[in-house]
Amino acid sequence: MSIEILDTVVLSADIPEKGLKRGDVGAIVEVYADECFEVEFVAGSGQTVALVTLPGSMIHPIGPGEMLAVRELNAA
Repeated sequence: MSIEILDTVVLSADIPEKGLKRGDVGAIVEVYADECFEVEFVAGSGQTVALVTLPGSMIHPIGPGEMLAVRELNAA
């Protein structure tokens, strides 16, 4: 898998402790050794919802056949 800084990726599994759900879209902000990535997930306002380090197995590059969707964030 070739993922680089600023690529748009899709989360492959829920991360409840971060308020993230499978299908959420994020941006790569750092690439680490061993296929680990720092991914930023933002709200529609542009505010960061979560900044997490994830293995490549938990994300995939957004594909041309995938559609973006919007969901309401749970109040913290």
